[in-house]
Amino acid sequence: MTKPEQTGNAVKELVQQHWNDRATTFDDASHHGIHTDEQHERWSSILREWTGDEPLQVLDIGCGTGVLSLLLADLGHAVTGVDVAPQMLERARAKATRADRSIEFYRGDAEALAVTDDAVELVTARHLVWTLPNPEQAIAEWQRVVEPGGRILVIEGYWDHAEPWDEYEEIHDDLPMYDGRPPDELRAVLARHGLRKIEHEPLLDPVLWGREPHHEYYLMAGTVPR
Repeated sequence: MTKPEQTGNAVKELVQQHWNDRATTFDDASHHGIHTDEQHERWSSILREWTGDEPLQVLDIGCGTGVLSLLLADLGHAVTGVDVAPQMLERARAKATRADRSIEFYRGDAEALAVTDDAVELVTARHLVWTLPNPEQAIAEWQRVVEPGGRILVIEGYWDHAEPWDEYEEIHDDLPMYDGRPPDELRAVLARHGLRKIEHEPLLDPVLWGREPHHEYYLMAGTVPR
């Protein structure tokens, strides 16, 4: 019989392979990268409202090519990005260098972070939970690394794709949040893990995505109890 951890590792390897393969073209899509000054300013405005004016220590989990990491660094936060896919991280480092932003990027597992307890003030994750074989374990892990009174902020959605593609054809049944979740469902998960003051904001402005949004996108944040 296959052990659960062995199955989980095999799923994670295919997830890594998928995003490595997409790294060189990921930012080309209008709803993935930042392509205009207006799009940059709109994202910056939303993030500023949710993170405040004081610089924070931020861990951006599942950072991909660094889209969110760079936006947060532009706002003055001290950002570290972590991702499972080396090719994504290579793109993120190159973009940070071109933008003259000092951001540390390293390879890591969103469900088992090489980070000490209470290390950061804010954890961010953009369109990540649907890719995880153990998303609730990941949320507990994110809570561990955030100091009491800090926050977890996720940008998520509910897209309900017609069918899985590439590596996800093989593994989508092993991903409990595949296709994302409506905000009420994700709110319930965060509340079950003890997060407080959970709030969310729909992200349906076409400027954010460079097109009319095809799915239910939103931002949700909760506070780690003291």
